[in-house]
Amino acid sequence: MNTKSVVAKKKFGQNFLKDQSVLRKIVEAMPKNDHKVVEIGPGLGDLTKFLVDVKSVEAFEVDTDLCKLLQSNFKKEIDTKRLYLHCGDVLESWKSSLIDEPYDLVANLPYYIATNIILKALEDPMCKNILVMVQLEVAEKFCAQVGEKVFGSLGIIAQSVGTARVVVKVPPTAFDPQPKVDSAVFLIEKKSDRSDEAFEKMLRIAFTQPRKTLMKNLSAQYEKQELLEAFEKLSLTLTVRPHQVCTQDYHQLYKIIRSLDGRRNTRGNTK
Repeated sequence: MNTKSVVAKKKFGQNFLKDQSVLRKIVEAMPKNDHKVVEIGPGLGDLTKFLVDVKSVEAFEVDTDLCKLLQSNFKKEIDTKRLYLHCGDVLESWKSSLIDEPYDLVANLPYYIATNIILKALEDPMCKNILVMVQLEVAEKFCAQVGEKVFGSLGIIAQSVGTARVVVKVPPTAFDPQPKVDSAVFLIEKKSDRSDEAFEKMLRIAFTQPRKTLMKNLSAQYEKQELLEAFEKLSLTLTVRPHQVCTQDYHQLYKIIRSLDGRRNTRGNTK
């Protein structure tokens, strides 16, 4: 099998990135460090070629046909251990850490699992940076700032663990076959790991209905009096929308609600 005979498979969300200038921009945007690179979904190896020139790469490919192609086309790199190729579903082998050493995730991710993979990487203590190509809409959500309409739980999670920015927007013409949407490369530089499930549960509730007020959404789960006390402490108006509250205030809101709830439970236990 050669590269030209490969037909993209819809079930794996395959859109092969062909634009050489975009491939170079991805490599140029990589954080300068001695971490290994993990590539998920190397596809035909267009990005892999650039990556193995600068770093040791560990790649995960679910498509068995593409695995055979990569094993053939990158035989030298595999033999010299510049490239480690895993054939199979990355999510099945991803436990607490994907590999046992510090790494940066650099990849053109399949759209259908991109968000799930990014959230897993944010949770993985061995993953230090995330530089990925995704659907533009997803990139904008992870990189959104308070006040923007797309600012939501993904942006807050990203800001809670580090900094996020869009590197370059990419048109459909950069791919073969062309997707029906625009794409973007974005970078998350991690300072810590995603770890607080209870906080993220509160975020999901907060953004249940983004056009409703934050108070209305949270009232479905939390005591109204506790919320009123918390809003007053943070100088939040009762009409504020979820996207108008900054990441720091969400963390403070969570701490206050938790402390008030704990105090209420303590009083209840002493009766």
